Amino acid sequence: MQQNWLFGGVYGTVLSSALLAALHSEGTPYTPYYNAAWILVTAGTAALAHAYAHHMSSHRQNGGSQRWRRLAVTLADEWPAIIACMPTVLLLVVSGLAGWAESDVTTAGLLLNTALLFGWGTFAALREGYRRRSAAFIGGADAAIGLLIAGANAVIK
Repeated sequence: MQQNWLFGGVYGTVLSSALLAALHSEGTPYTPYYNAAWILVTAGTAALAHAYAHHMSSHRQNGGSQRWRRLAVTLADEWPAIIACMPTVLLLVVSGLAGWAESDVTTAGLLLNTALLFGWGTFAALREGYRRRSAAFIGGADAAIGLLIAGANAVIK
């Protein structure tokens, strides 16, 4: 179960970073609530697609009820990715309420998610037995990779 949390946490954090960077309006009106909803819908759709792909790739010959039960379990395992998008979603909602500038929100969101990726990477390394200094280095490298993925997504937008 801990592996699903970690995988989902990293996936959701990177996904929300990439979407936040890609949704930056560049001259059109800033729509923080729409962006928050878009990130949630995209995360939900990605989780469903991921669960469905796992389900389809693991067909076994047994009763239909077993098959539906396995699908339900696979879908339930995807919720950490959606939860990991919530810091970005909440930031966007608060920014809409407070009237913050889009560029400040995008920067803050990317910094927040970079810090979260650092935390996920450090946690994973510590869990595997790395010492704190090495774990922090690994966490930093993981954060940089996540930021590069988000940046690449924004560039190809």
